[in-house]
Amino acid sequence: MNLYRRYFDLVAAGRKTVEVRVQYPSLRDLAAGRYLRFACGQDECLVRVVRVARYTSFEEMLDAEGPARVDPDASREEQLSSIRGIYGPEKEALGVLAIEIERVAA
Repeated sequence: MNLYRRYFDLVAAGRKTVEVRVQYPSLRDLAAGRYLRFACGQDECLVRVVRVARYTSFEEMLDAEGPARVDPDASREEQLSSIRGIYGPEKEALGVLAIEIERVAA
């Protein structure tokens, strides 16, 4: 999975423990115990999925998961704006996934 540099660096440092995605068909079967490889340019980071939670909106997800776990360097309002800049309303309508992750040594 590709990540913007800002988010990749947070994951690689172990500071971002929840990755946000919309529920595309390819992610519907994502479950705890699976491994994901995040990439940004030539850099890669291996993580293990601890938990997957499903929500109906980004707001609901941020309220339940806590903004500091999604992006410890941004306020809830900044995060909501950023996430909605990446995923439009039609994508949010697919459902929101909060993927709790832990960094794995590669």
